[in-house]
Amino acid sequence: MELPEVEVMRRDLERDVVGKKIKSAEVKSSKNAMRVVRRHKTRKDFTSRLAGRKVTKVERRGKYVVLNLDGGDVLVVHFGMSGQFQRANGRVALAQHTHVILTFQQGGDLRFIDPRTFGEMFVATADELGKIKELQHIAIDPLDQVFTWPTFQYLLAQRGAKMKQLLMDQKFISGLGNIYSDEVLFHAGLRYDRMSDTLSSQEVRRLYRAIQEILQDAIKLRGTTLDDEAYVDLFGNPGEYGTELKVYGREGLPCRRCRTPIQTVKILQRTSYYCPQCQS
Repeated sequence: MELPEVEVMRRDLERDVVGKKIKSAEVKSSKNAMRVVRRHKTRKDFTSRLAGRKVTKVERRGKYVVLNLDGGDVLVVHFGMSGQFQRANGRVALAQHTHVILTFQQGGDLRFIDPRTFGEMFVATADELGKIKELQHIAIDPLDQVFTWPTFQYLLAQRGAKMKQLLMDQKFISGLGNIYSDEVLFHAGLRYDRMSDTLSSQEVRRLYRAIQEILQDAIKLRGTTLDDEAYVDLFGNPGEYGTELKVYGREGLPCRRCRTPIQTVKILQRTSYYCPQCQS
């Protein structure tokens, strides 16, 4: 998941589970389920801190979702490459790779499903949250009001790195992954290997606007679901932004702007897509 998908999930959770009390929590008996709650020594260490707690608020920090609980603890969730939440109830059969189930006192449950088990869930106190290394190093959020284009211009000039790697660096800007970094660079007319400290003010403005517009549009269309259907929302519905993709996943197809075939290159062991004519 990238920022739009995580933000859609946060908003769904905010509407659907805030105010609900967790009646019970279950970690399935498989080895993979324990990998999901790997920061806890035992299943009970995880489940006992959730039973009887009410969800009071849902936040997003980069690609992490944080469910605030009454009593001061927080449930932190990272979806990894294939993790997702599903709202269901006892009448709905458990999907394969369901690892954690939170059952609500008001009825229904919340299931964490993760085929590849790169995702994780853990409970922490507010004090512990501030000391977690991964959360300490989350960079500026592109949807945050403090993310202004002069700030962005300064950060770009400071780094002197290739644009694709830089946009995917979670210590530089938060939430962009392989899909949206390709789309942003196309929208801004910049090549994947442009050096960040060579951008003109006009190019920085284009890039800044591209980040804002693409992320907001992707959130409105509830994220991107690819052919593997790895991402669906809280209620099992696919995102609709896939039809808007201009370069990602379109190798060999004509550019929607100039008709030049879209090309690919391997960056950080991931396939990146670009138009050799429109991006410079």
